[in-house]
Amino acid sequence: MKIVMIGTGYVGLTTGACLADLGHEITCVDLDAERIAALKRHELPVFEPGLAELVKVQMAKRRLHFAARPNRPVRSADVVFITVGTPARQDGDADLTQVEAAALETARLLRPGALLVLKSTVPPGTAHRIRQLVCGRRGGSRVRVASNPEFLREGSAIADFMETDRIVIGADDDRSRTLLEEVYEPLIDKGIPLISTSTINAEITKYAANALLALKIGFINQVADLCESAGGDVDYVAKGIGLDKRIGPAFLAPGPGFGGSCFPKDIRSFAHTGRRLSAPQHLIEALIDKNEERKRELAHRILREAGPAPARRRVAILGVAFKANTDDVRESPALTIIPLLQEAGLVVRAHDPKAHPPAGQLDKVVWCDTAYEAAIGADLAVILTDWPDYRDLDLERLAGLMAGHTLMDLRNIFAPSEVIRHGLRYVSIGRPAIDAARRSGSASLTDRVGIAASPA
Repeated sequence: MKIVMIGTGYVGLTTGACLADLGHEITCVDLDAERIAALKRHELPVFEPGLAELVKVQMAKRRLHFAARPNRPVRSADVVFITVGTPARQDGDADLTQVEAAALETARLLRPGALLVLKSTVPPGTAHRIRQLVCGRRGGSRVRVASNPEFLREGSAIADFMETDRIVIGADDDRSRTLLEEVYEPLIDKGIPLISTSTINAEITKYAANALLALKIGFINQVADLCESAGGDVDYVAKGIGLDKRIGPAFLAPGPGFGGSCFPKDIRSFAHTGRRLSAPQHLIEALIDKNEERKRELAHRILREAGPAPARRRVAILGVAFKANTDDVRESPALTIIPLLQEAGLVVRAHDPKAHPPAGQLDKVVWCDTAYEAAIGADLAVILTDWPDYRDLDLERLAGLMAGHTLMDLRNIFAPSEVIRHGLRYVSIGRPAIDAARRSGSASLTDRVGIAASPA
């Protein structure tokens, strides 16, 4: 099939490359001519493991193309996906300006029988609204508009597409449903479950899925607080509840709160939709507040570890991306935590393997090329992002570079016994702080059992 992706951001580029790998002819369109020129040179605007290689291969096979104008590719397309951004408005609702502009621009170009598909995350009822807008632009002629939400996680997007748990098709007519089934036929033939439903159901499914996953993160963070107060160990608890097949282990890793481009934005829009439709989502409203509070709480915990006179003390912050294997800093806990540390007088030295905030964010941070450089002279080191690079740190070398002896692990990536063996005080989440002077005779569960969890 000939397919066009309107938008070459994270979703559009990943989806386009993966659909090309399934055998379709894909053209990714973006009005940013410089971005298109860069893509043609194999220079991607985002970091995603394996994506650059996949794009290069599909371009060489002439299945994946890039264009700065939609005219020619849209006129010959069987299916056109809209994958532009839906940023949050001040009231929490999704801003559909880009979606509407893309739909109206595409409307005049669609050939008879072509299908317009909303891949962008949008509130329920958006497909109906876009259908009306497009029909109006075309002088009343009928246009098919469907919904096909994405379930891609940054850091594992290619596998999430090719080995997805399910494909959700939202279509309000048989022809639209048939076309989308043809798009995904190679995956459906592999046995991947297909949910075929209405556009409104598909739109709600996306919001509800993200909300439930975010709730699991918020829940285990509160359980971690309880474990600390009661003298427990959240690793035991997470393992114990995660082995229940009704619950599962994913998203039961405590940490500094969720961030990124999806969860915060989508659950705010979900909550706004509930208020607008007189069906308030009270759990989600509380979760939004608690997630922001979580970041502030951990900043104050870092300050307590820094001591009573934090001015001019140095802290090494390891990780500013909201999660590992991405360069995305949107709504990252680091964007809240670091400024609070600086306001208290701490000098922040930071490192991240891929992420670097844009100009104007995290001012006065000393950016370092390695984690070891960030640790030089630090009174304490804090792990904010669970990068594999940090799991492989030489802790003896790290300890030797620091002026202090405290390692705060806000992702629980280390076994406590391994850290204190090098003379460091180890402070983690939902577990007792421990150092060589008062080492427990029994190893933590983290020393013996891997906790399977999938952070947002």
